[in-house]
Amino acid sequence: MRTFYENAEIYRGGRFERGRLVVEAGRVVADATPGPEDRVIDLGGLYLVPGLVDVHVHLREPGFPQKETIATGTAAAARGGYTTVCSMPNLNPAPDTPEHLERQLEIIRRDAVVRVKPYGTITLGQRGCGELADFAALAAEVVGFSDDGRGVQSAELMEEAMRRAAAVGKPIVAHCEVDELLRGGYIHDGDYCRAHGHRGISSESEWRQVERDIELAAKTGCQYHVCHVSTKESVELVRRAKARGLRVSCETAPHYLLLCDEDLQEEGRFKMNPPLRSRADREALLAGIQDGTIEVIATDHAPHTAEEKSRGLAGSAMGIVGIETAFPLLYTGLVKPGLLSLERLVELMSTSPRRIFGLEGGIEAGQEADFTVLDLGTRWRIDPEEFLSKGHATPFAGWDVEGRAVLTVVVGRAVYDTLTTNSIR
Repeated sequence: MRTFYENAEIYRGGRFERGRLVVEAGRVVADATPGPEDRVIDLGGLYLVPGLVDVHVHLREPGFPQKETIATGTAAAARGGYTTVCSMPNLNPAPDTPEHLERQLEIIRRDAVVRVKPYGTITLGQRGCGELADFAALAAEVVGFSDDGRGVQSAELMEEAMRRAAAVGKPIVAHCEVDELLRGGYIHDGDYCRAHGHRGISSESEWRQVERDIELAAKTGCQYHVCHVSTKESVELVRRAKARGLRVSCETAPHYLLLCDEDLQEEGRFKMNPPLRSRADREALLAGIQDGTIEVIATDHAPHTAEEKSRGLAGSAMGIVGIETAFPLLYTGLVKPGLLSLERLVELMSTSPRRIFGLEGGIEAGQEADFTVLDLGTRWRIDPEEFLSKGHATPFAGWDVEGRAVLTVVVGRAVYDTLTTNSIR
């Protein structure tokens, strides 16, 4: 039996066109005419896009199931319209050996409802220093190598990591942070920080390591991707690297595009790493997604317990959730005001990350059918108590937004569906 998704605005070739998508045995097949045995779903003009991809999520399992599990995190991802997520390695045990990685893979195979592609660590123990992991032993099962949460402090160690990653054809995906420049900071070193007696994190702590790593990528030929850029200097460094023809890419997150340090409140739901930067930084990030310097928007979905996020800006854990709200926030905050086209937002959240990281699935004939149906006309208010994620800390609580996923399909199977069954499968 085939399933015909009729009367949809389908994203193909960089633009939307009215048509149908046909799925059989989990794959997209060539257009045809429905037969009596086929299933037909009329989408009534809703928008159908290749499944959203988030290359930066924290699923917290194994090690920290009180914060999130692969089951709850991937259910939240499906609700947000994501068909593929890449899970960061700050776990216990960290995926730094095949044996440790296998513990994570077992849970993924058992509990995940969307595709989960794990990262392996750069260093043993994900410490940002010491001994490198065995990249060759991990390469077949990981999407890349990262010590997210910690910057690799030694240039010599990072250079060797890049050489090893290049040898196995995987990217280095770097959290850029110079430890000696942190000086106990926990929010951006700006006007709010100084006016309220907080300790600041300098912009240089990020861009200085981006600058170093780009030169190492040029030297080694490694594919290099910068996590969650937040400063104007980082954007410019990546822009120049691209102009040189280097294999360099980067991501930013919705909160850096929609908020700045002027929006801070004395609550843990406004604390993340990197921190919310200045208005000038936010404007540079917007320019970066508009001109193609920034090719990916990722959420850095980082759930913590309510208690860990209840200690204000100074004492709360770093990290917020975002996988259930990213698309509506960006559609409402960027597309509706005309700052970004819907087509460009789909590139940033779907086709570009899939291309950069070599991920499967999509809506072209022959591909495994991974797609998301979006209702752009629905209006709703963000309420963390309704999240499927265990984490509820978001600076966007109470925001009114437009647009949301109503159907998420992975390998031809609906994993989130409020369109035809009003249920999550």
